[in-house]
Amino acid sequence: MDGTVLVADDDRTIRTVLTQALTRAGCKVHATSSLMTLMRWVEEGKGDLVISDVIMPDGNGLDALPRIAKMRPGLPVIVISAQNTIMTAIQAAEAEAFDYLPKPFDLPDLMKRSSKALEQKRRAPKVVVAPRDAGDDLPLVGRTPAMQALYRLVARVMNTDLAVLITGESGTGKSLISRAIHDFSDRRTLPFVVAQSGDLQGVDGPSTLMSKARGGSIVFDEVADYDEDTQARVVRMLDLMGDNAPRIMSTSQSDLAARMEAGQFRQDLFYRLGGVTLHVPSLRERVDDIPLLAEHFLARGERDLGTIRRLSPDATELVRAYSWPGNVRQLENTLRRLLVTASESEISRAEVEQVLGNQPSPEPRADGGGGGEKLSASVARHLKRYFDLHGGQLPPPGVYQRILREMELPLIEIALDATAGNQAKCADLLGINRNTLRKKITDLDIRVTRRRKLM
Repeated sequence: MDGTVLVADDDRTIRTVLTQALTRAGCKVHATSSLMTLMRWVEEGKGDLVISDVIMPDGNGLDALPRIAKMRPGLPVIVISAQNTIMTAIQAAEAEAFDYLPKPFDLPDLMKRSSKALEQKRRAPKVVVAPRDAGDDLPLVGRTPAMQALYRLVARVMNTDLAVLITGESGTGKSLISRAIHDFSDRRTLPFVVAQSGDLQGVDGPSTLMSKARGGSIVFDEVADYDEDTQARVVRMLDLMGDNAPRIMSTSQSDLAARMEAGQFRQDLFYRLGGVTLHVPSLRERVDDIPLLAEHFLARGERDLGTIRRLSPDATELVRAYSWPGNVRQLENTLRRLLVTASESEISRAEVEQVLGNQPSPEPRADGGGGGEKLSASVARHLKRYFDLHGGQLPPPGVYQRILREMELPLIEIALDATAGNQAKCADLLGINRNTLRKKITDLDIRVTRRRKLM
């Protein structure tokens, strides 16, 4: 690589790592913890690439992107952030960031993206319209690879005219995804219409929907449940759309491709609705995001109700282990109830058990090894879904290391728990050097707790 890179991050370790890596690659590096300093460098004409954090001591890196684009059109900016929400990805895309990476990021992946940014001439920036503040409250939170891939895909398709099919179990957030696509797209000022099967009945049903939408967005809710006649009406409606046509989105819990092959869903409608498919994973498929979501809902309760609550370590363990058949919706309702019923500021495991006692019992998770499925088969299934999430495109480079990290983390955590936090025994159990184990514990940010065995 060749060029000057401006690095802005309030984490000294990240600044040091990036400076060393970029310097070894042949770049000149200017690093700072101040957004004001970064903007001064940009204004002075320094730098061929900016790598910036979002939350800085003296400002927000995303808010600075339009100013950078105005002062230095064509200067690529890579945004890195520990805010693992869909809003970060959307705001970065809207502000014409060259790329976005969640923390913790894969260093080789970031280096490849930096090299591409330095080589590629950016297109002229678009006019940026600030997203509404309410978007920060969307419960679309997640740092797992599946969710980050979903966020990236949403950001890419947001301002296209492609039809979007959003799939996933009940309660995963399909409606929220469709709403986010509309609210942060170029159509945000136009109507957002959710259509049920009943809305399409009668001679005037489709035309009434079109008049309500007025070039905005129409979402066909749970389209797999539409009967044959309703499907035919949707096909005719889509065929007759002309100028000022609305954006078409649809949601489905069922596998539409399987239903089409079984003769239960029209082939012509399937291909009209499936311009790009977004799969929203269940909580069982992104267990590591459950504590993040719990914190999000508790923080919302503190803001709305003035009630400060947090989960005890034992309660957090139970929440993470529960199967959540109702997914995010069930998790949110559970925490809303605990905000009201908990007797202390720290919610106990017993209180969580009491609330969950009236709900479906925990079941073996997809990642829990039930049903006699071999580990290799389970891994293959999840990897296929990960690739499918990218809508026919290749995932970002660095898949190998990201997958290894995802597997290493639970393996080491479980091994440490099995050995009561004894790192020497854990290293022996895993068959690795003790120093190697210590490094992995640090890199993966694993909390080690020693405990005495009960006799």
